[in-house]
Amino acid sequence: MTYKIRSIRADEWAQVKELRLAALRDPVAHLAFLETLDQAAAQPDSFWQGRAIGGAEGATGAQQIIAEGPDGEWVGTLTVLIEEAGTQDWTGLTVERRQGHIVGVFVRPEYRGIGLTEVLFDAGLEWAWGRDVERVRLIVHEDNDRARRFYGKAGFVLTGLVVPLGEDTEERELEMAVEREKL
Repeated sequence: MTYKIRSIRADEWAQVKELRLAALRDPVAHLAFLETLDQAAAQPDSFWQGRAIGGAEGATGAQQIIAEGPDGEWVGTLTVLIEEAGTQDWTGLTVERRQGHIVGVFVRPEYRGIGLTEVLFDAGLEWAWGRDVERVRLIVHEDNDRARRFYGKAGFVLTGLVVPLGEDTEERELEMAVEREKL
């Protein structure tokens, strides 16, 4: 099978929504995403339209990249956010330098293990490097061993930054990053 790796278009919000809801149904979604299926499903169409516009081809602050099957089905995705130095990230920490941040990584279970995640990561990194970032990072749950192994194979290393998931839990997320000069 041939897969097309591309950025989404602004008018594809319904597909963005469908793939996100599929991701949130995955058995390890509680380790991979901070959002729940119920939270996402409750969002109005305007939310999904805005998300698609913000991550579509031509957008400068984010890019959602998909793997599209020969029948047009979206089978995988990731999004790269651009974080500017001096701003605060989602944890409340100050971003020290211009960087990319990979979020929302998902490949439908029946398409895993055939190299789509690697190709999506290559496309995401290429997009980020084209935006003159110094590094690209991601945050992974400490118990998501499968994802951590993959990210390591993709060149990401633990940075030592640990992000607690809240005051009422012992769970933590770990930052992994790849520096531009190492590529």
